[in-house]
Amino acid sequence: MDISNENNASGGRYVATVEGNEAEMTFSRASPNLIIIDHTGVPDALRGKGVGQALALHAVEEARRGGWKIIPLCPFFKAQSLRHAEWHDVVNM
Repeated sequence: MDISNENNASGGRYVATVEGNEAEMTFSRASPNLIIIDHTGVPDALRGKGVGQALALHAVEEARRGGWKIIPLCPFFKAQSLRHAEWHDVVNM
């Protein structure tokens, strides 16, 4: 699975391309050290293939590399972060 980052001054998105379909996780930058994940979109063709989970893990890994924290407003990301205690170093619940 190929996941890329698209960034701009106010936020961006992580994009997974699988089988010609695109899934995304969008975020807003609240400060240099804080992002808000606000949406995860996975098309029906990719449901059940772990794409959303891969995007969530990518966001966590990016936060660790970048030294920032995540506020999970997206219901999917919030649910995933509740299942993964090992993410709590970067996820502000």
